Amino acid sequence: MKLSIVIICWNDWKVIENCLRSILNGTHQIQYEVIVSDNGSTDGSVEKIRAQFPSVRIVENRANLGFAKGNNAGIREASGEYVLILNPDTIVHDGSLDRWIEFADRHPEAGAFGCRVQNPDGTYQRSARPFPTISRYVVTGLGLRVLGRFSHLGLSDEYEGWNGDTEREIDWQSGCCVMLRGDVLRKLSGFDEQFFYQFEEVDLCRRVWSAGFCIRFTPQVSITHLGGQSVGRFPVRFAIEVCRNGYRYFYKHYGARGARQYRRTMLMKLRIRQLGYGIANMVRPSEAVEGRLKMYRASVQWNRQLDPVRFVEHGVEQPVEQVSPQTT
Repeated sequence: MKLSIVIICWNDWKVIENCLRSILNGTHQIQYEVIVSDNGSTDGSVEKIRAQFPSVRIVENRANLGFAKGNNAGIREASGEYVLILNPDTIVHDGSLDRWIEFADRHPEAGAFGCRVQNPDGTYQRSARPFPTISRYVVTGLGLRVLGRFSHLGLSDEYEGWNGDTEREIDWQSGCCVMLRGDVLRKLSGFDEQFFYQFEEVDLCRRVWSAGFCIRFTPQVSITHLGGQSVGRFPVRFAIEVCRNGYRYFYKHYGARGARQYRRTMLMKLRIRQLGYGIANMVRPSEAVEGRLKMYRASVQWNRQLDPVRFVEHGVEQPVEQVSPQTT
């Protein structure tokens, strides 16, 4: 088996159908298997996949395990030389997986691989990024991404000036579509399951680099990523979940000091955005802007009340449901 494709699913039938069809219709040369790891869907996804895609293997987790644990359940069933982690809200372009395997075979020095991810309108979606650091969050929060054009020291949360149109090494690739060598992935025991949503692929890619492998990006392989299919249903909870995993990531790799620095930096970034959306809402009110403003208010309040070290070490936090009602 050359490639195992692991797709996580949580009530995603409306998008995973097209994802699966794009794989089956657009992959022509390699031997591959598709494994759907279902996180307790209640929209009939499992039954419909079985009926319409009988070659697809399904792992039924019977609960929403999150991204890391849910994908690990699929990874354990994978037998491929390479393992592709793929979101259900993606469309794989014709011939892309064949070209990706050919590219990976030419780069034995790499342990993981990125590709060009596009928005539905064909523009580049910034899915290949530098590793997060406190200084890079500060640059991002202050709106100074342009500094990255002139010096590596000025890097922010993205490779400023690069639009995914050339081959290069990258720090990490978004978990919506990242391929890894199967033996490397198994040696690293897959994703760290303390991460529920966000930072799990950042942590995994960091461990790939630490294991002595680089991560190679090719623009000759492309997918379309719709994005936000689950996030859109629960914006406040997902925004806070991102913060939770940020604390876990910085504590894991930078210790208690890193977690505390992350809190200060996130509060700065969130307050700047809250101010911006507050002004926008006064100038031109809209439901979308008001929704964003509520999300930032809730995120600021949650982070302000948090002791990051107690949270990571003991799980102590204010429940999302107790965040002020007018902000959710």
